[in-house]
Amino acid sequence: MYPMQSKVPSYDKSSTMFSPDGRLYQVEYASKIVDQGTTGVGIVYKDGVLIAADKCISSRLVKPESIEKIFKIDEKIAVVSAGLVGDARRLVGIARRQAQDNKMVFSEPIQVQVMSKEIAETKQAFTQYGGLRPFGVSFIIAGIDEKGPQLFQTEPSGALAEYKSIAIGRNKENAMNVFEKDFKENLSLEKAITIAYEALAKSIPEKEKISLTRVEFAIIDANGFRFLNESELKNILK
Repeated sequence: MYPMQSKVPSYDKSSTMFSPDGRLYQVEYASKIVDQGTTGVGIVYKDGVLIAADKCISSRLVKPESIEKIFKIDEKIAVVSAGLVGDARRLVGIARRQAQDNKMVFSEPIQVQVMSKEIAETKQAFTQYGGLRPFGVSFIIAGIDEKGPQLFQTEPSGALAEYKSIAIGRNKENAMNVFEKDFKENLSLEKAITIAYEALAKSIPEKEKISLTRVEFAIIDANGFRFLNESELKNILK
């Protein structure tokens, strides 16, 4: 007796095959993983870009600094991830090599938009070739160059768009509602931090509480990339 064949359509198994209604199911599944990831946000302010993330410390035994959500790519470019951390690290490694190659070839730092497109193209390539699966991660890409502060978002499909403020991960709609209500042009850094913190607070599950130990903030301005420490945040959010 021959084994029963799976009733799952072949286009549901392959990331390279469209369904009859024009969908790539494996890419959609990757997006669902992103929606389960902890929230990351980004907001453009007057002098640079602020990025922040909920690290969601699951146990008091976990060292908070060991949870990675924000990654430095170049001196003035960084990303926030939502989704599979392993996939994020892989993409970050690729992006860092591309940034180094750009310096070696052109003797100048890579532009934020160029870096964003490189990351998006890498993601798209993993939806187009057999034997590969889409990256289960979304990025907020933040940076500053001669064009000023810039903020981009990439999806597992390779889609790319530029924003003034953006949220990714679980309950991102709640965070976006805060941005829609409170974002204004030329925000001060202090106001941007306040808005980003509120956006993260709105995105965490109802039974959980936000605190400075579970969130991570960083800025990219004319001086480069740096993390904000807890005392700086306390002085602003008091």
